[in-house]
Amino acid sequence: MSYEKVKQAKKTIVGIKQTVKALQTGHVTEVFVALDADVRMTKRAVLLAQNKGIPVVLVDSKRELGRACKIQVGAAVCAITEW
Repeated sequence: MSYEKVKQAKKTIVGIKQTVKALQTGHVTEVFVALDADVRMTKRAVLLAQNKGIPVVLVDSKRELGRACKIQVGAAVCAITEW
């Protein structure tokens, strides 16, 4: 279900740095984090989302998350935005 939600989203942001920037601007509605990603890398995005009250969804695979985001490589973090 989570991968489908990412696939159907009109606007997604892929990557840790881009997701953190979008969280800081306040345009993110939901964050997706791959469980097989390095926690040290994803921790900042997860904590920022939780502090702002934005839902964080855990998914199993970076590879599948990357495919859902329509990229050729794995994605540790992605976000759905409202604009």
